[in-house]
Amino acid sequence: MAELAAPGVHSSADFGDEQSPRRLHSSASVYRGRIWDVVRDEFSLTDGGEHIARDYIRHPGAVAVLVLNEEDQVLLIRQYRHPVRMLLWEIPAGLLDEEGEEFVDAAARELAEEADLTALEWKVLIDLFLSPGSSSEALRVYLARGIGRVPEHELHVRTHEESEIELLWVDLDDAVAAVLDGRIHSPSAAAAVLAARVAREQGFDNLRPASSPWPEHPSRHSTWPNGAVLRD
Repeated sequence: MAELAAPGVHSSADFGDEQSPRRLHSSASVYRGRIWDVVRDEFSLTDGGEHIARDYIRHPGAVAVLVLNEEDQVLLIRQYRHPVRMLLWEIPAGLLDEEGEEFVDAAARELAEEADLTALEWKVLIDLFLSPGSSSEALRVYLARGIGRVPEHELHVRTHEESEIELLWVDLDDAVAAVLDGRIHSPSAAAAVLAARVAREQGFDNLRPASSPWPEHPSRHSTWPNGAVLRD
């Protein structure tokens, strides 16, 4: 039976997410937190359409690093996450909370702070929205190779939850199995591990350069095309 194509549906060769800003009537903070705020936006899906209100976390965005060594092992870090009351196996990651810092530089900083490592080769592995129904958080995951050690006099002193971080090198295929077995729950780690396994099949040649544009990051769309400005 032939498949019926719905009007406006893209072909499988060119489909993808796309920017689609809608008319914003107001935006205000309803809760101010230490790291991020909860905001309430009132918008319309169409000009003259019904006003819709949505609350969500306004997030500065984040970067993460999938480190791959010469033995085809990935680096996982074990860290306590209080909202879920669990120790999770993750990959090095952190907020984009340094004004003017380049995305890949932030990733390198997080790698040094959380794993005491440096890397010579950087590529964009994947871009994600971690919870687009409730947060504006955009995450870029880099693939890092050519691993080195941070000099001892430059080591970062980890505090709070980071002080308990444990490091583990795992064969990439074993990490994939852990994801599929339900033993890894971190979305960034799970997505990065699976993406790296696929990218390896092409020798990592199809990955984007580390400096590739990231139009989905919140800093790239602080205003809407109709002129309405996000405001408190």
